[in-house]
Amino acid sequence: QVRLVESGGGSVESGGSLRLSCKAYEYDSSRYCMGWFRQTPGKEREWVADIDASNKSRHEDSVTGRFTISRDNAKNTLSLQMSSLRPDDAAIYYCAARDSWGCRELRLARDFIYWGQGVQVTVSS
Repeated sequence: QVRLVESGGGSVESGGSLRLSCKAYEYDSSRYCMGWFRQTPGKEREWVADIDASNKSRHEDSVTGRFTISRDNAKNTLSLQMSSLRPDDAAIYYCAARDSWGCRELRLARDFIYWGQGVQVTVSS
């Protein structure tokens, strides 16, 4: 029943901007912690950012000041605004959701039970 559908991936030059969106279906995203992860070949899925039901957000150190996670509860949508993109930001980005209002301290992928299909972000140098 629950589906998370990402959009907004693409290719940009270094220093460019991109906005990712995640639309939730059959799921009231306003009630739960949601987040963004990314993954490159040969590496584990990496936590990027999350936001809880009280709108408290956190960002991975390397993206702080460049990426902003947000939610639009009226549209049941999660977003990731990415600016000043660098080649090492290139990855497949995944939207994810928990079944609890709060985000866990350790930021583990296994704590997220719903996942989108992933969108490719490519950053050229």
